[in-house]
Amino acid sequence: MKIEHLVEQIHKKESFLCIGLDTDLERIPAHLLNEESPIFSFNKAIIDATHHLCVAYKPNIAFYEAYGSVGWEALGKTIEYLNEYYPELFTIADAKRGDIGNTSYRYAKAFFEDLNFDSITVAPYMGRDSVEPFLSFENKHTILLALTSNEGAFDFQTKKIGEKTLYEQVLETSRSYKNAQNLMYVVGATKASHLVEIRRIIPDSFLLVPGVGAQGGSLEEVCKYGLNKNVGLLVNSSRGIIYASTEKDFAIVAAQKAAELQNKMAKELRKN
Repeated sequence: MKIEHLVEQIHKKESFLCIGLDTDLERIPAHLLNEESPIFSFNKAIIDATHHLCVAYKPNIAFYEAYGSVGWEALGKTIEYLNEYYPELFTIADAKRGDIGNTSYRYAKAFFEDLNFDSITVAPYMGRDSVEPFLSFENKHTILLALTSNEGAFDFQTKKIGEKTLYEQVLETSRSYKNAQNLMYVVGATKASHLVEIRRIIPDSFLLVPGVGAQGGSLEEVCKYGLNKNVGLLVNSSRGIIYASTEKDFAIVAAQKAAELQNKMAKELRKN
């Protein structure tokens, strides 16, 4: 998907909401466990109930790999369903891959060609030759981990290397990568105070922002410091939406929670 199509959807829906499909058989409503594919049945219900309120979906790949071939099949059904019925939506494989060049290229083929995701999250620790294979795919996007929302982010990401933090080095260095125009970045909502400096380095890039909702991040702060001329934000909420109810009304309640966030986003967009 081209970025301009994503921006068009954001303005059309007055939403930059990304819904995380972190589907856990231990947390989904019990009645779905009798379905042929409980994971897909859950995802389909969530998607059908919320697609008009968001612009992206982000399956966390670990939640599918954990169930082996059954989980992988459910992931395939989910992305196929999204691409067939809601092709306007941006899809993110939250896989956090990254390895030497030929391995990264195979990861990219798996998620971009076989599964046909629009984007994938990638760990930058191994450097240029582990990232550029992902960037070589036309109209596909690589979302580089920059400053994550977890507590352990402070172990390495904010440590100084000379005058700059490691995450600042990641941002600056990645701009020199081949096809860097296909880069997006993960920046946690719980680190919103860093967005001023981040926007100085990458003013035009899209940011995938987890941590709003269950992790306590502030949407207002993220918007204050993170919005750019093309909006430039995809704010993700997972547990706060998809597990808002464990009863048979789970999809309806998920839509209500998504609508609450979408309404807040609409207000923020109207300020700019």
